[in-house]
Amino acid sequence: MAYENLIRLVEVMNRLRSPGGCPWDAEQTHESLIKYQLEESYEFIEAVESGNREDLKEELGDLLLQVYFHSRIAEEHADRPFNIDDVAAAVADKLMSRHPHVFADTKTESSAEVLRNWEKIKNEEKGRTTFDAGVPLGQPAISLSAKLISRAEKNGLTTPEPLEVLNEDVLGERLLHLISGAVKADIDPESALRRAALRYRDGILKELKNEKR
Repeated sequence: MAYENLIRLVEVMNRLRSPGGCPWDAEQTHESLIKYQLEESYEFIEAVESGNREDLKEELGDLLLQVYFHSRIAEEHADRPFNIDDVAAAVADKLMSRHPHVFADTKTESSAEVLRNWEKIKNEEKGRTTFDAGVPLGQPAISLSAKLISRAEKNGLTTPEPLEVLNEDVLGERLLHLISGAVKADIDPESALRRAALRYRDGILKELKNEKR
């Protein structure tokens, strides 16, 4: 299978970013492109949900453009430059390291065990000493809550008492009704859940700190 168009994309980005190329592209920074990364991510989600294959291909291309764009900007860094090949090498190395059951002699019995091994290896590689290390606190409250609970569960820590979830549709309806109640009570559901998630995180950290005494 040929991948000549990936090389072509590198060449196109070089042309746009270089002198005589596009003034707008030349002015962009990692910071200025963040909003486009978010926008393209949401558009990709919509394409997946719609099931339209052409839209899916287009939105994947837009996400790929962001990776190439950031990588091209990174080449120009004065002290610590890197390029798209360095990015690909890093992620390939990561995948091999995090899948010892495929690329080494580790034995696993289930997907759950694979995920536990992934988290263990990741913590060791990054020198993480707290369950929430590396969790972006600026992400939306629902994904933040899910990430914190998932991290806690993987590390054998206390998780909030779960309510029964029959299926995805029922959960969605219950959440919708909770949000409707919040709107009627003039409560911002995003802020309320974020505060609850952070209280939960702080409680776990306090619990761990007490255990070390």
